[in-house]
Amino acid sequence: MPSSSWDSPPKMLLLSHNAVHVWRASLHVSTPELRAFEDTLAVDERARAERFYFQKHREHFIAGRGLLRNILSRYLDREPDQLRFCYNAYGKPSLTEETGAEGLCFNLSHSHEMALYALTRGREIGIDIEYFRPDVEAEKLAERFFSPRESAVLRALPEQLRKEGFFNCWTRKEAYIKAEGQGMSIPLSTFDVSLTPGEPAALLRIQNHPQETSRWSLQALHPEPTYAAALAVKGHDWELKCWQWSSEI
Repeated sequence: MPSSSWDSPPKMLLLSHNAVHVWRASLHVSTPELRAFEDTLAVDERARAERFYFQKHREHFIAGRGLLRNILSRYLDREPDQLRFCYNAYGKPSLTEETGAEGLCFNLSHSHEMALYALTRGREIGIDIEYFRPDVEAEKLAERFFSPRESAVLRALPEQLRKEGFFNCWTRKEAYIKAEGQGMSIPLSTFDVSLTPGEPAALLRIQNHPQETSRWSLQALHPEPTYAAALAVKGHDWELKCWQWSSEI
């Protein structure tokens, strides 16, 4: 399942039940694009945008939600402003039944100036992206949030690989709990993922539920050299396609 080739999408997008599509998009958009995205947002989304103190964060939120609506609309044969979302108790979004989602499941994540959108049908999915912040205190955060095994693996890495290892671990954990749809109610220390650079992404252990690890697959994604990202999908019989968003699509 290749993760570093981001292609231009075909005009006709088909998402079968054994397919996973991931879209990469920049949150830095032109003023006309931003206004067009804002016009598609629902009242609650516009209210959320207004609560951001900094204009940059407000614009990134508008762009992120507008992109989500535009991407989903390509699979649903509906206009972006016609889509309606609902949220579970932990804030995970999904499409309402009246939208005619036909089993379409999705998840999104953004960091710095980039967003990723993951779509599939009839299976749980989660995605996470993180920008390689230069000031991150990887080992301190690992001791606080990671499992003892993960912290030990991170400490054993050569110093020049620890930041990459940290973000590998963080994005894989976030992708998994987002796929589960329970947010931070699942403590990050209660399950193990692989993190060593160069090794395949994998869910290694889930506390009190050892059989669950075989039901999930993790996939590392490489959106840009300065980002780490990961995808978590229920099941293993799926094929990944990575698309690059463009305003010309």
